[in-house]
Amino acid sequence: MTQANRELPRLGAKVRSLRRRENLSQVQMAERLGISPSYLNLIENNRRPLPAALLIKLAQLFGVDLHAFGGDEDARMVSDLLEAFSDPAFDMYGLASTDLRDLAINQPQVARAVLALYRSYKTQREASATLASRLDGQDPGAMDRSQLPSEEVNDLVQRHMNHFPELEEGAEELWRKGRLDPEELYAGLVRYLDKHHGIHVRIARGGGERDVLRRFEPEKKMLTLSELLPTRSRLFQLAHQVALLTQHTKIDRIVADAHLTSDESRGLATVALANYFAGAVLLPYGPFLEACRQERYDIDVIGRRFRVGFEQVCHRFTTLRRSGSEGVAFHMIRIDVAGNISKRFSASGIRFARFSGACPRWNVFAAFMTPGMIRIQISRFPDGATYFCLARTIHKDSGGYHAQQPVQAIGLGCRLEQARELVYSDGVDLENANLATPVGVTCRLCERSDCEQRAFPSLRHALQVDENVRGVSLYAPVTRRG
Repeated sequence: MTQANRELPRLGAKVRSLRRRENLSQVQMAERLGISPSYLNLIENNRRPLPAALLIKLAQLFGVDLHAFGGDEDARMVSDLLEAFSDPAFDMYGLASTDLRDLAINQPQVARAVLALYRSYKTQREASATLASRLDGQDPGAMDRSQLPSEEVNDLVQRHMNHFPELEEGAEELWRKGRLDPEELYAGLVRYLDKHHGIHVRIARGGGERDVLRRFEPEKKMLTLSELLPTRSRLFQLAHQVALLTQHTKIDRIVADAHLTSDESRGLATVALANYFAGAVLLPYGPFLEACRQERYDIDVIGRRFRVGFEQVCHRFTTLRRSGSEGVAFHMIRIDVAGNISKRFSASGIRFARFSGACPRWNVFAAFMTPGMIRIQISRFPDGATYFCLARTIHKDSGGYHAQQPVQAIGLGCRLEQARELVYSDGVDLENANLATPVGVTCRLCERSDCEQRAFPSLRHALQVDENVRGVSLYAPVTRRG
């Protein structure tokens, strides 16, 4: 293969995968595209480039999203494979990162199957450990078996770059049809439900159903909201219910995605998309983006203007991906004090751990030490990518005095090049390389040997233990004296 050919975009596997999905032979697909079978064969084997005109024709003929031919999905899959194969169970096979990259690019379906198999293996291993603990007399509590459906939903959101234009249009149509007023949004949504759907909204006292914050009874046409919900959360639940009533056709079309492999996944996706619609209603795209630009993404100011909480503002930041009217490309993560990730999305290019713990040097963990305070960090990853990150704790805002109030932290950030657009960068010397904190995706994939917080040996270096010498970490190599 020539040097020129090596530099071509490697889209052949994607074309081949699309052809097989449509159950077409090379002759049949070539005929539809108006090219020769031999030329199609060269494209599929990465010996010819995929011209832009041909790419557009593929998209039109087979209903393919052009983003599917982008490199971001390949990069994410490579990152996930690297993390999965960093498991010590694979140490003996000596797989290189190039092997996994070739697998992700040339055999994407096989790569997805491998990742699904690894997730299943992890779930079963955790189930076995839980069972062993119980048989040993311990009670670690019920194991969460929803990890796989939640991962599939996270992947769905990531594939759509957390932007669903049809739901944005639905939210804007609701504002027009319901003649909503930003100053009386709650009353407007209640009036809309009554006028257009005959649904009555009532507020119920906590009583014996403290765990039920919203209940819809279709036969009674009654929507009940708990008095434990603050006003902003009542608004959100009203908009969520409107989504289930008016956007079900659009939502069903999205959750028909073949990558959602179970009823649980599709159910979680439906809830996530209804939540997306609710966020688009409370924070309309145009006015919200304008406020972001005016206030330079000041979360507290914007939250007060739209009467929503810290997390809702951060989440809405990540959805501003409308073509020609984009906001800053953010990443976002929600994590608890034990390191469990319950929400994640990345438009900035940052990679999150999927199968193991996140790096403890990341400021999202430091946020737990200063509740309610925004922590700022310039984070530099081993590949040289640098991000401007901020983090703050949040509390669940319902439940009453005796309810447990779980503390979580929200991590938000963008590429360092976009940091000037954020008010939080004021006074920070973004050009000073010494201010950057070295951060990794996960210990097993991180090459840094001078980290005092390393919890596992690096996959990149053989573990060498000298009982006579102790370095900053048991797993960090020590420089030997000559």
